Amino acid sequence: MRRTRLAALTAVLTASLALVGCGGEPPTIAPSGVDELVIPTPSPDPADFTTTIDNRWLPLEPGTVRTYEVTGDGAGKQTETVTVTDDTRVVAGVTTVVVHDVLTDARGKVVEDTYDWFAQDDDGNVWYFGEDTTEYGDGKPSTEGSWEAGVDGAEAGLVMAARPRIGDGYAQEHLAGVAEDRAEVLSLTERRAVPAGVFGDLVETEDTTPLEPGLVERKFYAEGLGVVLEETVTGGDELVQLVSVTTR
Repeated sequence: MRRTRLAALTAVLTASLALVGCGGEPPTIAPSGVDELVIPTPSPDPADFTTTIDNRWLPLEPGTVRTYEVTGDGAGKQTETVTVTDDTRVVAGVTTVVVHDVLTDARGKVVEDTYDWFAQDDDGNVWYFGEDTTEYGDGKPSTEGSWEAGVDGAEAGLVMAARPRIGDGYAQEHLAGVAEDRAEVLSLTERRAVPAGVFGDLVETEDTTPLEPGLVERKFYAEGLGVVLEETVTGGDELVQLVSVTTR
């Protein structure tokens, strides 16, 4: 799951918060909605989007490189490098920003190589239009988890609202059986220390997916930076911490 309002839309998503749990597994949380947004969106209007992504909590300025230290889940220490490229890609008719995400092991060998596609709507909300991902294991490389809005029923989801509020819940991606990540905003005032520094007033989200009902992650977003910390709280012990940020 590591892999995060259309203007003039009049429909309001009013799905209520549903908790479904069985046995010792944590509950699966259905998206509760964000006012005036249709999430996921089946028919994005290209005129409503821009490749200038300056959302306070998830800015994606070309030339920005974020480096993370990844530990836990028995994989040893890994490095994740997230680069906002100068490239764009048209997805579902919308011109998106291409973000290149590379995970390497302690020896520098590529473990996973992903291209993600994002765009921001006129109100400042950041949408996720898909990913082209390849995971390299001991056998044949796997592209499982790849999806593209507008293809095979896939739809763009929301990764960060312009004005997040506690209780907001939304689908981050949608392709049934392949990509069904969801997020709910838990807090706007968290404080955490990571190798890159100490950050306060963080937006905290809880990230789940019905495809892995035993997995729960928390993500923390710093104003002007984006994700500074990801931690698996149920179903694993992976920890992703921001080490550095560079810009052109």
